[in-house]
Amino acid sequence: MLFLGVGLILLAMKYLEMGPVAAWPWWAVLAPFGLAVAWWSWADWSGYTKKKAVQKENAKRQARIDKSRENLGMVPRRKR
Repeated sequence: MLFLGVGLILLAMKYLEMGPVAAWPWWAVLAPFGLAVAWWSWADWSGYTKKKAVQKENAKRQARIDKSRENLGMVPRRKR
């Protein structure tokens, strides 16, 4: 997302001819979009995206279990 945000800012600055970005070549302005595509491709290929999704699901599941135990009057287990 960082590359995408930087790319959008640079694109707007180039289009509106603001600051030194107005004099930059188009390939330099559009490079963050290429980096974003490369990052997303690598993240999907390596399993990074799936790993983060599983971690998020596990954290939500554990929070739900802890809340249920607390409502039942049981002390939640400590993490090891």
